Amino acid sequence: MSIGALGKRYARAILELASEADQLELVGRELSEFGALYAGSSELQALFASPSVTAPVRKAVLADVLQSAGVSELTRKSILYVADSGRLAALPAIARSYNELAEQTSGVVRAEVTSAAPLSDTYYAQLQKMLEQVTGHRVSLDKKTDPGLIAGVVTRVGDKVFDGSIRTRLADLKDSLRGA
Repeated sequence: MSIGALGKRYARAILELASEADQLELVGRELSEFGALYAGSSELQALFASPSVTAPVRKAVLADVLQSAGVSELTRKSILYVADSGRLAALPAIARSYNELAEQTSGVVRAEVTSAAPLSDTYYAQLQKMLEQVTGHRVSLDKKTDPGLIAGVVTRVGDKVFDGSIRTRLADLKDSLRGA
């Protein structure tokens, strides 16, 4: 089973529990934070990949880390269960899947906005409002920068891309000049 499919399976179960406990947002944030912590920690990854470290030692270390991080009881139990199943390496994928499912459940659509440089909060607010009108859903913006765009904005909503970058316009111009 692929990590993506595995992530969705665990994410659905955790989402159901979080929904029942009315903790969708909290659990999503904590899963994301801990998933990023795990992904960025070569020490934790080595500990859980090492066959010389016993399961009780791994569990004790993980429980200490979770307690230090101050995560909620539901998140703590969920992460410990994932670890007990030998799937802690899938935690970043589980967190991504969880947040995607939580957004779908609450009717939120995610839009990725990439610009050559950071844009003003006013611009992002206007873009968000326009995307909400177009999609008919609440929109959550992921803001990214890519200096290679030169100028302009590329917005991705689901599988649709709205490319208003100068880089793309220059490439289109180049292609049209070749064909002429």
